Amino acid sequence: MIDFSKKPLFLAPLAGFSDIALRGVVKRFGCDVTTSEMISANALCFKNEKTLKMLEKNSLETPYIVQIAGNDEEIIKKAVLILNEFDFIDGIDFNCGCPATKVVKNCSGSALLKDLDKLCKLLEVIKKQSNKKFTSVKIRLGFDEKIPQIIVKKLQNLDLSYIAIHGRTKADGYSGKADYDSIREAKEVSLVPIIANGDINSQNAQDVLNLTLADGLMIGRASIGNPWIFYEVKSGKKVDEKIKKEIILCHFDEMIKHYGTRGALLFRKHIHQYSKGLDMASAFRDEINRIDDVDLARSKISEFF
Repeated sequence: MIDFSKKPLFLAPLAGFSDIALRGVVKRFGCDVTTSEMISANALCFKNEKTLKMLEKNSLETPYIVQIAGNDEEIIKKAVLILNEFDFIDGIDFNCGCPATKVVKNCSGSALLKDLDKLCKLLEVIKKQSNKKFTSVKIRLGFDEKIPQIIVKKLQNLDLSYIAIHGRTKADGYSGKADYDSIREAKEVSLVPIIANGDINSQNAQDVLNLTLADGLMIGRASIGNPWIFYEVKSGKKVDEKIKKEIILCHFDEMIKHYGTRGALLFRKHIHQYSKGLDMASAFRDEINRIDDVDLARSKISEFF
């Protein structure tokens, strides 16, 4: 399902954005592997209706990876056993990179980079219990210092499918530039495919591959308002404006299909990104923010773009 010889492109898990609608859109335009939004293992154990709905996949998503976060072995085990019930899930990714305060305070996400033994134990639980084809982990370069080689060497014996590395520490948050040299250092000692992540766009994608020697790229924030970025990276060509309009309307339709009429409201955050920098964008966003009717909203979107 994942051919690393072709340097596959991954959609990064993006809270509030990488839902089934966006994932379905990027799959149409060259994204090779999609990942769900980060899902709390604890919430999954309670089989919360909203959480279970987050697991749904678009028919185009193959392979489809679900990312979970947590810090307790028993809860992680229960979460994995629940995921095992869904045949359409192809892999489980473990989040060890989220820098959000509420996640770190819970000793999850990037907090696990301070306790690599525990991180490995939790991944061992996932590997042992999962019936999925892929098991992977998403990390940062470290918590408050860069230790990419130490982390990767710790993960070497877990038989992981791949390791995605964001080129910053937890302390960096999203400030400064991603450190591709450090990702390369990790790649140099890794026996597992390395996926480079952080500040990747259609202009620098090939340079990042050359600098890091990575086996693939993971694109996150650059895909918001720009889901055609995967096509542009692969083809080296810009997407025509008429095609962009079709993609935006397709995204809107996917939101309505999945969320019903509420999808029009949820799409407003995407409209902000799609319209950024365009003439009369502010007035357009103000108008859209006042419209609840699905058909009228779609008509106004079509007119503007």
